[in-house]
Amino acid sequence: MAGRVHPRQLAFSLPHAESLSRDNFLEGPANAAGLALIDGWPEWPNRIMWLAGPEGSGKSHLAAIWAEEAGARSTTANALTASTVPGALATGALVVEDLRVGDFDERALFHLMNLAREDGAYVLFTGRELPAALDIELRDLRSRLRAVPAISLLPPDDQLFRGLIVKFCADRQLTVDESVVSYLATRLERSSAAARRAVELLDSEALRLGRPVTRALAADLLRDA
Repeated sequence: MAGRVHPRQLAFSLPHAESLSRDNFLEGPANAAGLALIDGWPEWPNRIMWLAGPEGSGKSHLAAIWAEEAGARSTTANALTASTVPGALATGALVVEDLRVGDFDERALFHLMNLAREDGAYVLFTGRELPAALDIELRDLRSRLRAVPAISLLPPDDQLFRGLIVKFCADRQLTVDESVVSYLATRLERSSAAARRAVELLDSEALRLGRPVTRALAADLLRDA
């Protein structure tokens, strides 16, 4: 008689809500300047400010904290058009996320900066690069952007990196011990994005295999990655 075939457990990729509240923001030297900017509003050095940093460095989290405090609307740079600018600035505060070269309407952005100045509105830009690094064709916009004060977020130090791993596990309701955190912290690229991806993979694989998240599972996944 043929042996019984056990069906393979399927892992379903379900959305997991990541808390973007002030209480759930992990502080460290890498993001201290960014947090000081957000906490210092409305006493900003300029009504238009820029947060720069690599993927997963906390730009969106800081922007969400400020949006809650300032009553700001939020949009992505590539969704901004000249016709939507007045509505975007309707509350007097706006977050424009993920500003990168070739992925936004330069004239719409120039219109936004002019209208914000006329109305005395606050604008917070986020992007992976500093404004001076952007190759902007519209000369007046290039000049305006390069005059915007910018705050840079840095890669996390060891303590913050470990805290991020624990936070991402908690966001997905994963229980892990110190051995898992230490193993990941010493083997992953030192970035929030790498930590998030590793935790997502651990969660998916643990569900598929019906196993708890352990150091052994983490070792198997990183070895095969």
